[in-house]
Amino acid sequence: MIADHGKRKPDKLMKKLEIYEDIKRQIEAVIEGETSLTARYATAACLLNEAFEDFFWTGFYIVDPHKPNELVVGPYQGTLGCLRIPFGKGVCGTAAKQERTVIVEDVHKFPGHIACDSRTNSEIVVPVFNKNGELAAVLDVDSKDLATFDEEDKLGLEAICKTLLH
Repeated sequence: MIADHGKRKPDKLMKKLEIYEDIKRQIEAVIEGETSLTARYATAACLLNEAFEDFFWTGFYIVDPHKPNELVVGPYQGTLGCLRIPFGKGVCGTAAKQERTVIVEDVHKFPGHIACDSRTNSEIVVPVFNKNGELAAVLDVDSKDLATFDEEDKLGLEAICKTLLH
């Protein structure tokens, strides 16, 4: 059974990492046996977006198999996203090129930031690797607030991304 926590800020009763662990278990339960990556990514985007009130845009940019140095928008929750992002451009493209998580406290100070929605102020982007260790996608989470994301978000989201391709 999927727990309905509703959108919220973590409080003293349930710490952020506990929420991530709970969401991870929910995602794993829903996607168990599911072979469609679209379904797996859509489930993760939905459950993550619903779990935290600070998550303004939550979704995936997938490495385009026809243009392997470009990301194309995948399943997401939120306002209209950018359709394509070249590797090395913006926060998503930087995370893809470097194959590492990027946390940005103020996107307006990030060199080359791509403003898909001008209301975004902070962002975290986490790489998703396939079973062969190759970059398959990035998970992008945006917030309207400054400095929303920290090491706990990094750890929680990286753990969730590891489960998506297994």
